[in-house]
This record gives sequence, C-alpha cells and structure tokens, in this order.
Amino acid sequence: SHRRGPRADMVPEIAAAVGFVSGLLRTRGCVSEQQLQVFSGALREALTEHYKHRWFPEKPFTGSGYRCIRINHRMDPIISKAASQIGLSLPRLYQLLPSELTLWVDPYEVSYRIGEDGSICVLYEAAAAKPPSSYGMLTCKNQMMLGRTSPSKNYIMTVSS
Repeated sequence: SHRRGPRADMVPEIAAAVGFVSGLLRTRGCVSEQQLQVFSGALREALTEHYKHRWFPEKPFTGSGYRCIRINHRMDPIISKAASQIGLSLPRLYQLLPSELTLWVDPYEVSYRIGEDGSICVLYEAAAAKPPSSYGMLTCKNQMMLGRTSPSKNYIMTVSS
C-alpha cells in the first residue's frame, strides 16, 4: 500500500460542515429537500474552491481563521451565496440560522459554537488524528442538531472508563 502521508482531500470535513448548515436550515422546515440538495451542492463547491490553497493536513490549524465560517450579525458570504442559488434572501437566512455561529473546518476536525460563549461541539473528528488529551470538553452530543443524519463512523465519543 502506498500511503503518502496525511490525506490531502477535504471531502469528509467539507461534508460535515455542509451537512451541519443544511441541517440547521432543514430543522425549520421552510426549505424543501430539493432546495436543500441544491444548497448543499453549491456550498460544497464553494468551500472546496475557497479552501483549495489553504488546506494543510500536516499543520491542521494553519489557515484556520481563513477557513472559519462565521455568522455574527453579518452573514458569511459563502453561505449567502449558496443560499441565493435557492432563492433564500438575506433576511430569510437570518431568520433560519443562528445569529451567532462559528464553524471551524480544519483538517481532521470540524467543530462549531453557537453563541459567543457557547460550548464548542465537534461535528467530525478523524480517527487517531489527535492525542486524547486535547479533547474531553469537546464531546457535545450533536445528533439532535444533525437531524436525520447519523454520526459518521469516524466520530469518536470518548468515554472515561
């Protein structure tokens, strides 16, 4: 097997981020499944493009600020652009999404925080990407946030034995 070090693709991380945002839109029930599919595809393409030259699996936190998706009374342009593909206006988006949301999309880990002082929850974590010491506070149960999608196999819940 020729494994060339860390994998360079961003597929699972971007999928986790996109699934999370479209899940937030879905819970409000105002957006059809067909619209959500279009939105998800547009967001996935936009993020892939945006992150293309800012993705360093060997240094996962480099460029983290650039990759971070934020809504803080200003809508993240990447989200609003994908939303415009399905005719969601900015005021509508503000009604559907939290007014304070930070989503960090880093190699091996995708996490989010709702509210400026909310706790940070992990959406996606690659197996064995990080030493166990660095989590603990991060294991928030996201299943309810994710609607119908079940957590990926790589999602690790640390249980203290």
